[in-house]
Amino acid sequence: MWNRLFGAQPDPPPLLVLITAVLAVAVVVVRLPWRIARNAITIAHEGGHALIALVTGRKLKGIRLHSDTSGLTLSAGRPTGPGMILTLLAGYVAPSLVGLAGAWLLGGNRITLLLWIAVALLFAMLLMIRNMFGIVSILVTGGVVLAVSWLATPQVQAAFAYTGVWFLLIGGIRPVGELQRLRAQGRSPESDADQLAWLTRVPGLVWVGLFGLVNVAALVVGGLLLAGPWLPELSLPVGR
Repeated sequence: MWNRLFGAQPDPPPLLVLITAVLAVAVVVVRLPWRIARNAITIAHEGGHALIALVTGRKLKGIRLHSDTSGLTLSAGRPTGPGMILTLLAGYVAPSLVGLAGAWLLGGNRITLLLWIAVALLFAMLLMIRNMFGIVSILVTGGVVLAVSWLATPQVQAAFAYTGVWFLLIGGIRPVGELQRLRAQGRSPESDADQLAWLTRVPGLVWVGLFGLVNVAALVVGGLLLAGPWLPELSLPVGR
């Protein structure tokens, strides 16, 4: 069991890495798959708020996940100051940073470890969920990841893990664009960016730009980590 959890799996075929990346792009850009899969982005978003709230000493009161893929994390503490700023900042960058951490694990071929960590984090988050849809969403997501990690073949585990990590890296960018579109239409006056603007006197557009910059950087670095096994195959020969 210990070796299964912490041992390294073989490098995935280059075609698997490519196919899972294409599949993740399709899920992000096609409306219906995105509408369903976006719940995973919301889980990571609210989990980011919750984790940083705890790390900065705020009291976490609960998390709500809604069927329209929105979410809400409630914490108690000072309404201003670094803790509140970092808590607000964490949401939109959390999916991409989680994806980057996953890419780092996959770069070391720790596929099973990645899946088990995901299960542990999901069920830890379950303790703080305060509505029925959120409970069902976490249980279904955690149950799927647990089933794959426990029952699936190594090939299926690899395909599932790579698709999930690519999705977080790519899908973390789209909500930033959606956020700015809503802000431009005046439909999101209490967004994370606007709350950060109120706290720091730095314009909300700057915060949206920061979200986007962090997430694009995570995609670039994460993509290089995920492509590691097949990058040598693309390199040109040097001499003979």
